[in-house]
Amino acid sequence: MKSINYQDVLNQYSKEDNDAIEQRFLDVQTQLNKKIIVLDDDPTGVQTVHDINVYTNWDQKSIEQGFDEENSMFYILTNSRGCTENETINLHQEIAKNIIAVSKKKKKEFILISRSDSTLRGHYPIETEILKKLIETTSETRYDGEIIVPFFVEGGRFTINGVHYVKEKEWLIPVAETEFSKDKTFGYENSNLAAWIEEKTKGEYLSNSVEIITLKMLRERDYNSILTILNTTCGFNKIVVDALDYDDIKVFTTCLIESINEGKNFMFRTAASFAKIIGSVSDKDLLSQDELFQKNNNGGVIVVGSHVKKTTEQIEFLQEKYKTLAYIEFDVYKILSSIDIDQEINKYVDYIETHIKKGITTVIYTTRKLMDTQTADKEKVLMISVMVSEALTQVISKLSVRPRFIVAKGGITSSVIGTKGLGVHKAKVVGQIIKGVPVWQLGSESKYPNLYYVIFPGNVGEKSGLAEVLDIIK
Repeated sequence: MKSINYQDVLNQYSKEDNDAIEQRFLDVQTQLNKKIIVLDDDPTGVQTVHDINVYTNWDQKSIEQGFDEENSMFYILTNSRGCTENETINLHQEIAKNIIAVSKKKKKEFILISRSDSTLRGHYPIETEILKKLIETTSETRYDGEIIVPFFVEGGRFTINGVHYVKEKEWLIPVAETEFSKDKTFGYENSNLAAWIEEKTKGEYLSNSVEIITLKMLRERDYNSILTILNTTCGFNKIVVDALDYDDIKVFTTCLIESINEGKNFMFRTAASFAKIIGSVSDKDLLSQDELFQKNNNGGVIVVGSHVKKTTEQIEFLQEKYKTLAYIEFDVYKILSSIDIDQEINKYVDYIETHIKKGITTVIYTTRKLMDTQTADKEKVLMISVMVSEALTQVISKLSVRPRFIVAKGGITSSVIGTKGLGVHKAKVVGQIIKGVPVWQLGSESKYPNLYYVIFPGNVGEKSGLAEVLDIIK
């Protein structure tokens, strides 16, 4: 499958009358009287929203708090991308049971969005299948279809004629031809999302049965055709949504709300951008240095666990630009083979504390070369990644001084550090520091109340990304 020029695509799919799109969307968005719950498989999914709460557990008390909020939407961090398949099944069953119980108690209907990676990595279709099965067997809810929207403009992820692309400079690369599709745990072969669905469902849903909401429909504002697809979908069939920008999502969501109000019900598997639109989250400028300033003369900590090429390039760029930072490699091989892991971890803790007390920001990054596990066992590969992240987490949890800020690079890394290392139960998403990179303000129960925690996805940003964050927060 060929790469295509981004500007050529924009020229081909031009549009007019944005005001008309906005007005019709605004007319229907207030008609959605349901609580929107986003189940996020790592902490990076809040990267398009602000002033929204994220809960790191899913007991009924936390879910009740989410239902009681004035906001129409809240997030639950599952971190399921760092879980085995069985763990994922169990936690989604528990989440669904608790949501149903709270929904009945509050007499409030809900919409579930399974937010996952815009480059298609994660436990699909298991997560949405488990949610559907449990909800349908414990309530009167029935799902007509599943809507797939991996569009994520902030990270350069676009869907055109059912094919998903990753933007690299001026080119759109079919996602199956990027490093992300070679993921040892969640790899895949198809960029065409209908074929990807058939691949992932092992033929249960054939590619020729998948409906595509095309850019042509969206750009021509063919509301009738889109509504017809939504209103005739049944049997949990799949609907893929094209998108080049947020207006495309607004046109689709306009039809979606009208369809829901006519009695249709859908499950969602999406990237981060869709949640912003259906959750009616306003645009917000990138966070400024003034907004993130905290009175603390200590240095900050940057923790890098992600191994993708983009992250390695960002570390190299940071080292070149900021030569006076303290850099230390977290030796993965040594940690995993060490008899006395605590002793090794304490060495890193001492190094970081020594520097941040002097006002020097410290960068701790895992060995860049991936471990050769000599195994085809996807879950074993995943568990090694989790073990490394948990070891990094121990470094943060053992710190006895408060850094001025913490940046965590990588989904599993940022999740485990947030929940276990920092003890976060509830955090407020304050916005993005650069495109696609969210910032949490930690709750009062955490290790460092009110600290700004920058959650930097492994697959986001140009090679200057880490340096850009430091430019703002330093």
